[in-house]
Amino acid sequence: MALVLHNTLTRVKETFEPIDPQHVRMYVCGPTVYDFAHIGNARPVVVFDVLYRLLQRRYPRVTYVRNITDVDDKINAAARESGRTIREITEGTAKAFHEDMAALGALEPDVEPRATEHIAQMVAMIGKLIEGGHAYAAEGHVLFNVPSMPDYGRLSRRNRDDMVAGARVEVAPYKRDPADFILWKPSDAETPGWDSPWGRGRPGWHIECSAMSEAYLGETFDIHGGGADLIFPHHENEVAQSVCAHGGKPFVRYWVHNGWVMVEGEKMSKSLGNFFTVRDLLGEHPGEAIRLTLLSAHYRQPLDFTKDLLAQSKQALDRFYLALRDQPEAEADPALLAPIEAALDDDLNTPAAIAALHDLTTRLNKARDHEKPGLAAALRAAGGLLGLLDADPERWLRGEGTATAGGPTPEEIEDLIVRRRDARKAKDFAEADRIRDSLAAQGVLLEDSPQGTTWRRS
Repeated sequence: MALVLHNTLTRVKETFEPIDPQHVRMYVCGPTVYDFAHIGNARPVVVFDVLYRLLQRRYPRVTYVRNITDVDDKINAAARESGRTIREITEGTAKAFHEDMAALGALEPDVEPRATEHIAQMVAMIGKLIEGGHAYAAEGHVLFNVPSMPDYGRLSRRNRDDMVAGARVEVAPYKRDPADFILWKPSDAETPGWDSPWGRGRPGWHIECSAMSEAYLGETFDIHGGGADLIFPHHENEVAQSVCAHGGKPFVRYWVHNGWVMVEGEKMSKSLGNFFTVRDLLGEHPGEAIRLTLLSAHYRQPLDFTKDLLAQSKQALDRFYLALRDQPEAEADPALLAPIEAALDDDLNTPAAIAALHDLTTRLNKARDHEKPGLAAALRAAGGLLGLLDADPERWLRGEGTATAGGPTPEEIEDLIVRRRDARKAKDFAEADRIRDSLAAQGVLLEDSPQGTTWRRS
């Protein structure tokens, strides 16, 4: 089955046909590194990580570029408020971002360009736009001349009034048109800046991605991804800059956008107390449970991220890992992966793929002993398509490497299991039950079998 993706540009699902079947190229807007990543920032990372894994499975070569914005007014403001240097903020925040996304099981992109390392490319692109009549310099600024592009607004499908309002554009006397947007702006002595033909200054946000995508993927490439909040003005402006700088050549074939993240039914907000950073969540929950939660809704739909949903994800993963416990390595039957691949081919239908994982787990649990290794191998491989089930089952079930909320240590648990076994031998069943119930109250479940007693954290 061919991969089908919903293209924001056409508003329909289309069969994915790469420009070069030997080399698929994808760009995804990355973080602005001024603070810890929140759960809304994590969703596109996880969504496009699944797409990246799927593309790698299908094509000989995939180049995945995800940028880092390390020059931005939010970063400048954070530096002023904290008293730290801009470099301290961007380096520390980028490091935290990498750690947090790795904990969510996200693969590293092939290229991760930083805006500050591509100023020359931005200046060159702005120069092309001025030469082509698509931009103009005014009072130390350079602005894109929106009326010079007749089909500006095609991606977002907004009318002119909505575009001006939606962009929250600055009303300035040097603008020729209210919709014109900044490509370059002047910097004072306190603000980072670079020399340019228009004076010392810094780039506008939109030009950064146009220049960096061209540097690594060429003038036209296959897939551009990001959150739905970026469709306008960011991605609309990327289209305008890139198409006009490249003589009208198409910019991107397939635009793919993920939906919003809500928290407990409301927009995430620090004032409402429902603002979750990935780092905070990782202090209480395994990264894999957070990842499964982010994949539990179709990527184009809004996701209501709740603690109950997070707990359900942990329970689902416990079920998968319980089925994999003590199963030897074996070869997976490709036919068993077909339902998961079919779901992902249908516009990354991760809820259907997760349902297929549950079906496969049910088969594994009901299978005869000689059938189990092959089914377990298929479950592991199917999970891998979603970036899941990469942990050792025993370590997962014992909560190793994740927060245990002050529960008993493995050594203490093993000691209590021995004491319970001795109590049962002495027919002191009340004491044996007390030990079992005490552990259960601390989130440790004992499971008896003819082979002995095993344990796991709930």
